[in-house]
Amino acid sequence: MAPEFQRARRPEQVEARRATILGVARELLSERPVSRISLRELSDRVGLAKSNVLRYFDSREAIFLEVLDSVWVSWLDELEGELGAPDGTKRGYERVAAVIATSISRQRLLCELISTMAAVLERNISVETARTFKTRAGERTERLAEVVRAQVTLDAEAAGHFAKAVFILVAGLWPYANPGEAVATVLAERGAPAGHAMFVDGLTEGLANQLVGLAVRAGQRPEW
Repeated sequence: MAPEFQRARRPEQVEARRATILGVARELLSERPVSRISLRELSDRVGLAKSNVLRYFDSREAIFLEVLDSVWVSWLDELEGELGAPDGTKRGYERVAAVIATSISRQRLLCELISTMAAVLERNISVETARTFKTRAGERTERLAEVVRAQVTLDAEAAGHFAKAVFILVAGLWPYANPGEAVATVLAERGAPAGHAMFVDGLTEGLANQLVGLAVRAGQRPEW
């Protein structure tokens, strides 16, 4: 039975309650995909009724969008270190593509949430939640664009396009690289690469092609 609910009134109390809910959401995501986590299960794990959880987030999807933003920022912090500090030397497109693909492949939670973002997580939310998330998403995308521009020769518009393409490619490739058991069995029978290799190789190729294509369109000579 859930304990008697005491509404958080002060800002720090509200933030503490929200942090607790987000922490439980991340625990559940470590156990199963977001598609198999209900608001009731999450509420029970927190120790609150569903209606009380909805005092802090307007829907189940809003909770997972908040988690997505958090892991997105954490990944960008790691990526900057993996690419290396800018020193004025431009890296090859294939190297940058490979580092990004390998780095994000280790962020299973981020990849899963990206793959469900547009079709699921952005559907059952309020206008205010959508506005907040999209504002943050724009900031994260701009940050990725700047990280990439420090490594390769791209103008701001092209780098922004590339940063958006990273997430579009992840959203498309991740489900294919993580199929159900029956499909995984058939792919193995046919000698297809394992899921992780399929994802990293496909994403590296796609990102490298994006960089080269953007450079060519801008009249630049591709930096391999």
